[in-house]
Amino acid sequence: MNAPYPVRPASVWAEARAGVRDMAPVMVAAVPIGLLFGTLCRAKGLAPAEVMLMSSLVFAGGAEFAAIGLWTTPAPIAALVFSTLLINARHVLMGVSLRPKMRAFRGWRLYAAFYFLTDESWALAERRALTQPISATYWFVMAALLPIAWVGSTVTGSILGPLLGDPKQLGADFAFTALFIGLVAAFWRGRVTAWTIAASGAASALVEVTAGAPWHVAAGATAGIAAAYFAADPDPADGKDAA
Repeated sequence: MNAPYPVRPASVWAEARAGVRDMAPVMVAAVPIGLLFGTLCRAKGLAPAEVMLMSSLVFAGGAEFAAIGLWTTPAPIAALVFSTLLINARHVLMGVSLRPKMRAFRGWRLYAAFYFLTDESWALAERRALTQPISATYWFVMAALLPIAWVGSTVTGSILGPLLGDPKQLGADFAFTALFIGLVAAFWRGRVTAWTIAASGAASALVEVTAGAPWHVAAGATAGIAAAYFAADPDPADGKDAA
């Protein structure tokens, strides 16, 4: 039986370069998103130091956008905590997906690695796992680069907010969507992917206009998982005919 990965591991420098190469385009795409978020924070009255603290500790773009949308004075703590928990619950599934492919991580390194887990680092790691192992060097270089761009751009946006004007006029609000379109396209697998995207998008849009945030995130995730399950070809080992 052939080994699933090259027998000879890549050097540390090669792994580091691969991490930089893979994450660099995502970092570029994250900058306008971060500037937009920082500008929104400034409009809500948050100081640059508070923005830096939020982006560093929460470090979840979708949850942060949802939180700033709910932000009032005084802050609705229960609503903020619940929305953040609900939106970030998808990280449980991403962690389950990645754990078997991260055999090089032991003890505290595993927990430290998952601190940097994001949609982008998950997608890049999953793509790499198709052909190569996920080494500690690759992961920490790749995944730890994004916080630099995210925290830096959000703080910059909060400082320069009044000078930037409305970022939507420049199309910065679409950068978040464009980034995820690119990530999804890298995983295209034909019919199953199409059904998954269609079900997830339809459910998310329907719930967003009826119940609002953050329920549309949970609805989209649930519908996508269900669609992927029912659209997948039966396992030939089960003795069933493939669709």
